[in-house]
Amino acid sequence: MDFNVKKLASDAGVFFTRAVQFTEEKLGQAEKTELDPHLENLISRADATKNWTEKMLRQTEALLQPNPSTRIEEFIYDKLDKKLPSKVTNAELLGQYMLDAANDLGPGTPYGSTLITVGEYQKRLGGAEREFLHIATANFLSPLRNFLEGDWRTISKERRLLENRRLDLDICKARLKKAKQAEAKAAAAPDFQETRPRNYVLSASASAVRREHTRTAEHELRVAQTEFDRQAEVTRLLLEGISSTHLNHLRCLHDFAEAQATYYAQCHHYMQDLQRELSRSGSSTGGHMDLDSSDVEGNNGDSFMSVTHRGNNAAGAPPAAAGGPNLSSSASSSHGTLTVEQLPVTGTRKAKVLYDYDAHDASELSLLADELITVYTLPGMDPDWLIGERGNNKGKVPVTYLELLS
Repeated sequence: MDFNVKKLASDAGVFFTRAVQFTEEKLGQAEKTELDPHLENLISRADATKNWTEKMLRQTEALLQPNPSTRIEEFIYDKLDKKLPSKVTNAELLGQYMLDAANDLGPGTPYGSTLITVGEYQKRLGGAEREFLHIATANFLSPLRNFLEGDWRTISKERRLLENRRLDLDICKARLKKAKQAEAKAAAAPDFQETRPRNYVLSASASAVRREHTRTAEHELRVAQTEFDRQAEVTRLLLEGISSTHLNHLRCLHDFAEAQATYYAQCHHYMQDLQRELSRSGSSTGGHMDLDSSDVEGNNGDSFMSVTHRGNNAAGAPPAAAGGPNLSSSASSSHGTLTVEQLPVTGTRKAKVLYDYDAHDASELSLLADELITVYTLPGMDPDWLIGERGNNKGKVPVTYLELLS
């Protein structure tokens, strides 16, 4: 391999001279040419744009793909300019597992048919998520990444050139200053031996050399100033283009928000449809829990109710009372005009009250947290409710407010 030794030596000399100038500026031993205030503001604005774009890009990637390993895999495929193999989303995978489980456990059973219903909707949610990821990547992530890998690299390159031109300009200024100082010092202290012909010739030659050094330094300064001004103008034009970048990112931001809104609206729509499907299937099987008639009509306390309390959340807040007052009123209306005292007991059990409960009508029993009551069920009664008895007081109580004791 052939090397241009002269060019290599020249580049090394320029690099060393710039390093010396930069170090002296940092130590306060050399003057530094300040940039135009407008250019300084543009540089600060560009740096802020770059920093916040990087942060938003990384956080959006984490939002769309929480798995770091998958993000690294996607990054490697992108750098290798290869297409990432298509992968199912977690919701789609869950939906497929539910469908496979239903086929194995029996699609005709209540559990199997419910697995099929929920699994199909999970796959729909996964499809909506896949579409959202595609749109968000194309309309938001890609423009941000293109700015950092394209426009910002060009801006950074021109800014480095501008910094080099500024260092060259300050080096030329320092050379010219030293040359003028040497010339002025020689003029202020003339050599009295100049009366001799030989000394006069040497002195005149030295003066000519000093003047030539000064002219050379002035020429180099003019060239350096011209190159610096030209590079400053190029850098300024590129930095002013950041405003166009902001407008482009603004449009991308609108597209991202619209994609998010569409995705969440689809999810909400699918979940509402799923709830309606489950409600229809639940009503056709007698509620959310299937109780065999033998269990309901038996007189064994262990067989009449195998339900534990539900909705005991971590915050300790009482759940909705199995549908609220509307459900209690519908449950009471299903018994006609029969009062609580007239209904037969079919197996009793002790229960601990988890939360305070205020009765909504005369057919219900008010509860106090931590008290013990006796409960039992009735033939044909809504499985979300029990009959509670405390002393001479009786009334319906919601199952979710109770902890059944063995």
